Amino acid sequence: MDPDHGPEPGPTPRDGRPGGLGRGTLLLMSLAAGLSVAGNYFAQPLLDVIGRDLGLSAATAALVVTVAQVGSGLGLLLLVPLGDLLERRRLAVTLCAATAASLTLTASAPNTALLLTGTALTGLASVAAQVVVPFAATLAAPAERGRTMGTVVTGLLLGILLARTAAGLLAEFGGWRTVYWVNAALMLLMAVLLRLKLPALHTTAGLRYPALLRSTLALFGQEPVLRRRAALGALTFAGFSTLWTALTFLLSGPAYGWRESTIGLLGLVGAAGSLAASVGGRLADRGLAHHVTGTAALLLLGSWGLLALGGVGGTGALAALLAGVVTLDLAAHALHISNQNLVYGVRPEARNRLNSAYMTSYFAGGAAGSALTSAVWGAAGWTGVCALGAGLAAAVVAVWTYDRLRPVPPQRPAVPAPRGSYSVPASAASTASR
Repeated sequence: MDPDHGPEPGPTPRDGRPGGLGRGTLLLMSLAAGLSVAGNYFAQPLLDVIGRDLGLSAATAALVVTVAQVGSGLGLLLLVPLGDLLERRRLAVTLCAATAASLTLTASAPNTALLLTGTALTGLASVAAQVVVPFAATLAAPAERGRTMGTVVTGLLLGILLARTAAGLLAEFGGWRTVYWVNAALMLLMAVLLRLKLPALHTTAGLRYPALLRSTLALFGQEPVLRRRAALGALTFAGFSTLWTALTFLLSGPAYGWRESTIGLLGLVGAAGSLAASVGGRLADRGLAHHVTGTAALLLLGSWGLLALGGVGGTGALAALLAGVVTLDLAAHALHISNQNLVYGVRPEARNRLNSAYMTSYFAGGAAGSALTSAVWGAAGWTGVCALGAGLAAAVVAVWTYDRLRPVPPQRPAVPAPRGSYSVPASAASTASR
């Protein structure tokens, strides 16, 4: 049996029903995840128009993206671990409602300070998506966990990518604030539907909140799989953010001269790459997570060569640019789902804390990528951005190579499941030793 994925009995919710998810509930969770994260990405194709409306420089406008990712990182660190302490449905519903309120603040912001405040709070609350993902993984039948996660993460990634398309189209017809008002209404609807459709699900780590946060950070020292996969995730999302932060400036500049609605349509091109999450999840169910990682890392590096060719404008350059966008998105999403599949297999009873630790690293990488891109764009333009992205991708390949060449450690003893509202036997808690 491949060490990536061992047998693991499924959970039993408090009402005694067997593990597994109905298709309707799974699709609802996917939609909720996508809408939750979408608010963090509306600004990317709108940076130019937001800057003009509020009198911001390009560098200051780009801070909107960075602030959103910093808010998400704080939410991942401070709020997602609560899923191992509180009833998960209530937590997900509360965060969806809070996201709606924050989006409303952003939509009505008259100045930069309130815009950044609303953006940060939206990022903080948008981690509802990262409560829903391990929720779905816990409810899923063991043999279908990768597929289930792939479906929910596909919804999440489509939310990220299609947010740009929706933002561009709605900004063209109703101004840049319109998309925030629309998403606020949709998030309120998600809060109601999740409350009605999801089962109540309790798991208790037996810890108070400060100790819960300490135990989340301690996982980095205890779990080598988490450390390596967190590094891969951070580097990958840094490159992803590098592309999507700079792309607006390239396409709205003299090389292409595109309008906001046209720039937003590029999200449809990137959305094709989100299918890799579903495929990657199915391959992980077959024990091929490491193969997915290696292939994706090499594709990630190659994508920046294509993107570099797209900086000069013209039909040929546009074709290379679009091919590079699709390749990078496909590689980044496949890497992400293989990372999560392995991380979730480390300790089934601590999935929210593992997800918090991994995703905090992931979004910290994204925030760093956005911040670096703002500086590099001003100094070296698209060529410098592509050099930055290629360097990050090369680091991904290096970390994956190190992971595959290192000696195989002895298997960690199984971790007994904590007392709680359902039991997750830990017979396979250490099966993801590599």
